[in-house]
Amino acid sequence: MTTTPLALEVDSTDQRRSLLKETLRSPIALGSAVVLVLIALAALLAPWIAPYDPSASDLSDVFAPASAEHLLGADSAGRDILSRLLHGARISLGGALVAVAVALLLGVPSGLVAGYYGGAFDVAVSWLSNLLIALPGIVVLLALQPMTGSSVWTSMVVFGILLAPSFSILVRSTVSNVRNELYIDAAKVSGLSDLRIIRRHVLGVVRAPIIIQTAMILAIALFIQAGLDFLGFGDLAAPSWGGMLNDGFANIFRGPHLLVWPGIVLGITCAALALLANSLRDVMEGATSSGTAGRGRRALVHPTEDAEDALPAPSTTALLEVRGLRVAYSTHGQEPKEVVHGASLRVEPGEIVGVVGESGSGKTQIALSVMGLLPDGGRVTGGELTFEGNPLDPRSTEKLLGRSIAYIPQEPLTNLDPAFTIGRQLVEPLRVVGGLNAAAARKRALELLARVGIPEPSRVFDAYPHQISGGMAQRVLIAGALSGDPELIIADEPTTALDVTVQADILDVLRDLQREQGMAILLVTHNFGVIADLCERVYVMRDGRVVESAPTRTLHDAPREEYTRMLLSHILEHGPSRTALDAEVAEEVRA
Repeated sequence: MTTTPLALEVDSTDQRRSLLKETLRSPIALGSAVVLVLIALAALLAPWIAPYDPSASDLSDVFAPASAEHLLGADSAGRDILSRLLHGARISLGGALVAVAVALLLGVPSGLVAGYYGGAFDVAVSWLSNLLIALPGIVVLLALQPMTGSSVWTSMVVFGILLAPSFSILVRSTVSNVRNELYIDAAKVSGLSDLRIIRRHVLGVVRAPIIIQTAMILAIALFIQAGLDFLGFGDLAAPSWGGMLNDGFANIFRGPHLLVWPGIVLGITCAALALLANSLRDVMEGATSSGTAGRGRRALVHPTEDAEDALPAPSTTALLEVRGLRVAYSTHGQEPKEVVHGASLRVEPGEIVGVVGESGSGKTQIALSVMGLLPDGGRVTGGELTFEGNPLDPRSTEKLLGRSIAYIPQEPLTNLDPAFTIGRQLVEPLRVVGGLNAAAARKRALELLARVGIPEPSRVFDAYPHQISGGMAQRVLIAGALSGDPELIIADEPTTALDVTVQADILDVLRDLQREQGMAILLVTHNFGVIADLCERVYVMRDGRVVESAPTRTLHDAPREEYTRMLLSHILEHGPSRTALDAEVAEEVRA
């Protein structure tokens, strides 16, 4: 199963340990966490540690001051304040948690889907979010109070719905920024489903913002819940911090101490939440720095009759065939702009074919069209694409990616996610697409790393992308591409970001692997020297059109087009290619 090493498997245990370790090093985070844990434990253990029944009253203790009998005094009904604070935490914190849970359940999934896929759902979610944000939450709760009654739980469910847009907008914005990253495209090419990419890959990006937002929203929900009880819209007979504030305000002249204790507890809880959120943000940002339908999927359309007349005859032997491909990009309010104009090419089984041209010539658009990974706004407007004689459409392409078609991108380090080790990024596709268990996937990954010339596979397997060089990262990408024994590898500028010496090594690796496994390679590059060194046939592109095609040696020795001669004149070494030199040496040896 062909895969690239770009899909992620979250090592949740290691990450939790690392996050916990870093958090414990922060005095503010540690102190805040300890305070919140103590408050939560007090609420959970209230039935056992409270000295009195929170509803039991004694008229002789009305407005009683602090004493050995009542450590914090008694309220206007002679009820023990400490007991009511402990039991009140269960209602106040529970109501806030209900609101946050509802907001998370509604906001996070809607934000993920809207940000990742875009389209009509994104528009609908954005409109609904803006509408809910425009509504004043406390006013809505007061207006609905006749229907919700004095139930704090019903009110908090409604408030959770009103809070959901705060998570949805945050998640959507974060996902929209990351969905165009190269490692997301590479994960798709490796054969992973959108659901797995979102769960394993995108959620890791939105984790930190969600945690921070949750702490902030929890504090807001706590204040709102207390506010409703303070205004008298809750069940005043049940102990809650807001209800205690209501009692204290009503008797502010007779028992001002009634306001002090619930106010202190509310303030400490909300302050601890805010400090913990900020500390976690700092920890997560530090760890990150150290360490699609939203994408425009192409829609294959049938060519018009005029275009069909211009198409070359279909090949009966081609592994990949592109006939009369047209690609256009459109933006809102503008006419589509065509960037590929009827391009055609074919790749035979076991053949290395090059597509060469200057930047903007349209060569990469062909590769992206084959894999269904055109950027936002791009779509195939005409032509035919077939693999082994079968038409390529979005569904069939998804089945081929990670199986029969592999991809080696340019800029290797940006195609590896910095949050996960090389091994984790190699193992995930092997397990999901290849069906291997954990031990077999690890063994296979180490074999692949060794096969592409990495001298210490175990060390690289455990390393993070920032700990290896660009050339090493490119070898990792090649290893991932080979993991499924592909029939075709699409290599898009695989040596552009590397120095000359490393380029030669990478080309040697590709050549050796192609000879051993008999796979076909479609090599996209602007460097005619790379084409002459590796490819058997070549297509020259200019301004979205194929202007010339021929066997590499023929085109090198006798180019027909002036543009091709110009490209050849820019080869740094004007001598014969390495392939030609090897042939000459072999001839001399035989002589």
